[in-house]
Amino acid sequence: MKSRKRFAALATTALAVSAAAVVAGSISGPAAARPDRTTATTVRIWTDRNRKADVETVAGNWARSKGVTIEVVEKEFGDIKKDLKTVKSDNAPDVILGAHDWTGELAADGSVVPIFLRKSVSKQLPAYTLQAFSYGQGASKLYGVPVQVENAALVVNTRLAHVPKNFADLEQQALKFKRGGSDRLAIDVQQGAGGDAYHMYPFFSGLCGYIFGRTKGGALNPGNIGIGSPKFLKNTALIDKWNKEGLINAKIDGDAAKNAFVSKKAAFWVTGPWNIENIRKAGIKFRVVQVPAIKCKSVPFLGAQGFFVTKFAAGHGVASAAKDLVTSYMAGATAQAALTAANNRYPANLQAAKKVEDSALKQFGQAGAGGVAMPNIPQMNSVWSDLGSAWVKSTKGAGATKAHVAFATAARNIRNAINSGG
Repeated sequence: MKSRKRFAALATTALAVSAAAVVAGSISGPAAARPDRTTATTVRIWTDRNRKADVETVAGNWARSKGVTIEVVEKEFGDIKKDLKTVKSDNAPDVILGAHDWTGELAADGSVVPIFLRKSVSKQLPAYTLQAFSYGQGASKLYGVPVQVENAALVVNTRLAHVPKNFADLEQQALKFKRGGSDRLAIDVQQGAGGDAYHMYPFFSGLCGYIFGRTKGGALNPGNIGIGSPKFLKNTALIDKWNKEGLINAKIDGDAAKNAFVSKKAAFWVTGPWNIENIRKAGIKFRVVQVPAIKCKSVPFLGAQGFFVTKFAAGHGVASAAKDLVTSYMAGATAQAALTAANNRYPANLQAAKKVEDSALKQFGQAGAGGVAMPNIPQMNSVWSDLGSAWVKSTKGAGATKAHVAFATAARNIRNAINSGG
């Protein structure tokens, strides 16, 4: 499962930066071998295994230019947010790599601090990525710098089908391919028993669905649940049609979806850039495009990952250095291009995006145009299960629930969960 799909600038003086620094390289082993935090010259970064070496290299370039040091600590990605809430100050990070949808929770409990971007930096970053790391009613504040973005898209095996001109063309081609063998799939998109609201989002948005509306000030409004909107519910009759003809099969989970496409049992696969190498290893000639519009544009969920400055940086005496690293360096094209070259994730920085050389990665990035950042407010936790379940119930083939009923019920459950503080 991928979800997903994850800039700020600040005014720091050269004196403040050199007095509050960051070490190039990873420090591990016994505590005695660690940099001396009492001198306030080391910035500690938490990141995951897949990007540890790359963060060491890229952040190390910044550190050497400042004459300071960094310490990069490897954590399981899913543990970074959790451990940040319980870690003692002596072992706490000053900067973390995290997902944009952590923003609301971490900002609300004070684990991360607001940061500020210079205009020259912010204009290099798409507005949605900055919005994804912003939180608060009215004049929301920026809490993270987006460095990498990802989204699902439609992957087409161009030896088995052509890139669809519109959704009707996709539907016709997919069903014709499916009729060619009992083990074939029409549109290969993962769900499984627990559902998968992320991968199904292009179909949801294509039927004019949305998760939360926005207030007049632009903040996400958890009181406006788009899953139950009249326009979307009217369009759910198409889901019943797809279920009847077998266009989408809820029984397909992630492994089954991958196996079907790489074994050429599906011509169309909704997946993300994390599967580029699997497709190439299978020797498949392919193109990546956005799912064609249905009743509305079928835009994907967008996930952004980036760097946050934690509340601990000030106590460690390295707040200025940590903010400079995040807002002045990691937000820039040079750092993000280097991270992309190292781990093949699409950069948030628009100038760095122009330098992406991997054709498939570039196509995935282009397929994210107009996409919607996964809501970063805590109430989103009440959405995933019921929204995914509504898709499963309405696309499971024989015995499926009418889509209007499934989604109206999901909307009611989500609304009740949010109102009860869930």
